[in-house]
Amino acid sequence: MKLGKLNLPLIITLLLFGAFVVIPMGSAFEYSIRRGLEGGYGLQNYLWAVREEDFSYYLIRSTWLSAVTVLITLVILVPTLTWIHLSNSKLRELIDGLSLLPLVIPVVAFAVGAQISFPEFIQSSVMELPFLYFILALPYAYRALDIGLKAIPLKTLSEAARSAGASWLRAIVIVILPVIRSAVTATIALTFALSIGEFTMTVLLHWDTFPTWVTYVAQDNLLGAIAISMIALLVPFVLISLVALLTPEKEIKESN
Repeated sequence: MKLGKLNLPLIITLLLFGAFVVIPMGSAFEYSIRRGLEGGYGLQNYLWAVREEDFSYYLIRSTWLSAVTVLITLVILVPTLTWIHLSNSKLRELIDGLSLLPLVIPVVAFAVGAQISFPEFIQSSVMELPFLYFILALPYAYRALDIGLKAIPLKTLSEAARSAGASWLRAIVIVILPVIRSAVTATIALTFALSIGEFTMTVLLHWDTFPTWVTYVAQDNLLGAIAISMIALLVPFVLISLVALLTPEKEIKESN
């Protein structure tokens, strides 16, 4: 965007949205560095959080569960959406509608119903959570990938890859994914952030993850719990930033 052609409404909108995020985050950070009854500010709450016995265990647990959710999302949605776009199937409108159901189904009904439908060996394992997280993230991940596929000449790319002797799997991995890298990055960001912060469903299914552990330790140290929450926000932000930085700039431009 050139300086001589600034879009004032867009700038105002971005500033408002930025304030909507920055002000609460700044307030939470200010609370997290308070020294309680002693007065003043310091990092003692963060030191307390890191020294907690189960801090690293639950943080790592939530991180790898979220990473598995991202993998499930990409493995299922990328081939499915590619097929939908290439086939111009009449089922597209139905699938679009079904992808919105997680937004309207109560979490309580969804959690109980989905768990009962799982095989028993999954119900007794924490590995049921990534599949449930995937469904919760479906409305957002679906549309992020859908927008990316609409922005490229998908049919031309797939036919060129197939004519060169590539299988469908190879065409998706080698040709299509690099071109929609920005959409894939957005999908990873949305899915990971939603998964690592999911609380309601995890509690209903009686599993312990980082968000549920935070509510437990908050009973003893409220300011420390706020510090832990800030750390929980920082972890996905850093990981998402790394994914974005590792995305080649040239491929992002091509996907747009």
